[in-house]
Amino acid sequence: MPAIRGNRKGMLRLDLNENLLGCSPKTRAALRRLSAQEIAMYPEKEAVIARLAPSFGVRADEMLVVGGIDEALRLIADAYIERGRAVLLVEPTFPMYRFYAEQRDAKIRALRYDSEMRFPLRAVLGALRDEPAVFFLANPNNPTGNLLDARTLVKILNTATRTLVVVDEAYFEFSGVTVLRQIRRRRNLAVTRTFSKATGLAGLRIGSIFAHRDVAKILKRAQAPFPIGVAALAAAEAALRDRAFVRRTIKEIGRGRTILEQGLSRLGVRTFPSAANFVLADLGARGSKIIMALEQRGILVRDQAGSFGRAGYARITVGRAAQMRKFLQALGPLL
Repeated sequence: MPAIRGNRKGMLRLDLNENLLGCSPKTRAALRRLSAQEIAMYPEKEAVIARLAPSFGVRADEMLVVGGIDEALRLIADAYIERGRAVLLVEPTFPMYRFYAEQRDAKIRALRYDSEMRFPLRAVLGALRDEPAVFFLANPNNPTGNLLDARTLVKILNTATRTLVVVDEAYFEFSGVTVLRQIRRRRNLAVTRTFSKATGLAGLRIGSIFAHRDVAKILKRAQAPFPIGVAALAAAEAALRDRAFVRRTIKEIGRGRTILEQGLSRLGVRTFPSAANFVLADLGARGSKIIMALEQRGILVRDQAGSFGRAGYARITVGRAAQMRKFLQALGPLL
């Protein structure tokens, strides 16, 4: 997995798919209201889950709060991946799936998106018939940006009768496609969500896992008693209450994505359709040098050469319209 640049202060950060609009003012107000006593006490996460669960249309016993999706994946790996069992991936994808599977000494079965970033559905269904322990699936996928529709997801779930399918919906707010309603009747499904993207809480590290209560019970046994701090819990509650902020964020990101895609097209740069808050672009053979030159100009994008086996691919976080124009103005002369 590529190293993350250490000092990013003052840079235009288009490399980690963060929310460049920041977080809701209501979230900041909730943090300011935390009392000295609340900060001094261990958090009562179960009470918070009971208040959060209805916002997602689930019951409290179908939900866990976790320290971001990274912790969600670690819990799932610890609970469901035994040494030597197979784990199915479709790469390139979020590298932490492979990371946690390898930590459990799993056998990695990795399929690939093709050059058009098409999902290999037939090969996936065939691999699921071999009953791997877990199938990690990002939807929309990171870094390709592509989205599987609900019918395709149901077909995968119907085939994976002896496999836990982990559908990572980190970018759900931007895509609108979810399988969350399936958890109550399926013991082969876990859905992960994050507060890092649309609600802008990446710095507080909080996410959630949704699953059938039998699956959730297994995962809770693998979780530490106090995995989330009071600040993150308070911020998450406030973020869910401010739906207007999320709507504004999605609208602004949609506008920025259109500007970015159209601008890259005018510059002769190929992009791939994205249902998330980033765009995958092919900058050509000089891609890595262009990415380094952008960094020298104070702009960070994510070099994806390692994910695709050749230089050129870059993942670009979408921000405000002005931020996208600044990026395009810097990129043009470098091409």
